[in-house]
Amino acid sequence: MGDHPLKTIVVISQDAVLTDIGKRCLESSYRVISFKSMGAALDYIYNAIPHLVVIDFDIHEATSVAILNDLKDDPLFSQMPVLAVLPVNYAVSNLFGFLVEDYLWKFDIDRELANRARLCLTRTERVVEINPLTRLPGNISINRQIQDRLDRGEIFALGYADLDHFKPLNDQYGFSRGDEVIRITGRLILNIVKNTQPKGSFTGHIGGDDFVFIMERLLIENTAKNIIDSFDSLIPTFYDHQDKIRGYLQSADRQGRIQHFPIIGLSIGITDNASRPFQHYGEMTGVASEMKKLAKRSPESSYCIDQRQEKDLK
Repeated sequence: MGDHPLKTIVVISQDAVLTDIGKRCLESSYRVISFKSMGAALDYIYNAIPHLVVIDFDIHEATSVAILNDLKDDPLFSQMPVLAVLPVNYAVSNLFGFLVEDYLWKFDIDRELANRARLCLTRTERVVEINPLTRLPGNISINRQIQDRLDRGEIFALGYADLDHFKPLNDQYGFSRGDEVIRITGRLILNIVKNTQPKGSFTGHIGGDDFVFIMERLLIENTAKNIIDSFDSLIPTFYDHQDKIRGYLQSADRQGRIQHFPIIGLSIGITDNASRPFQHYGEMTGVASEMKKLAKRSPESSYCIDQRQEKDLK
């Protein structure tokens, strides 16, 4: 078992004194990254998904909070807790229009910040279901996303991605490298999906080496191609030089027989509700899973799209 990485807290303030106090209060227990504005922090937040954001409401409030509210409207970041630091005479009732989980007064920051941050994080861990490895929403959020869209009558596509030949790498190189492969895969899928469709898309981590992503129907096929191309370019870097040159892992089974295991691939199954209706999230994920199994028949990374219509199933 390796050491658990420190949770990351982002502190946003133009007040150097507040930032220094924040670092002093938090750095013994957390990794603290500071920015002068929400706009400056946005790229980092998108790429790292911190465990907590502490934002000073005394600086460019309107701009920063508008960015914050827009960010928290995204399902991926809706579960990221935000702690507001309020100036003296701030009307707490104003906070009701902002997507923050808690607040403290600036004059209390030295005394209260560490405890309030810990309380935010503890509360989030109890209530929110996030995969600890990838920081992506898990099964409850995934099922809710699909069902809510179905209930609203939204037309959308669902991709179900799964790693091929992952276990031999995990066995050969150890859990640490296996975890890094899963973490990078989640980040790669998230980034490509978000870059293709910044608004209204969703990426989740079912668990293990299974991921889902939700997008507009006309965008998902090219997205799947881009995910596979990027994945296939990146994955050989996780193999030792000799194995990478050889193009496979070589190991002996319990009977001493030499076995060859291919480089990890990625299979993606895709379905949508434009041509055939789904009433329940389980129906839609079931079809996407069927398509993923068909994609796995290919010796290389591939995707498979369900093109059957409702009349084809009668």
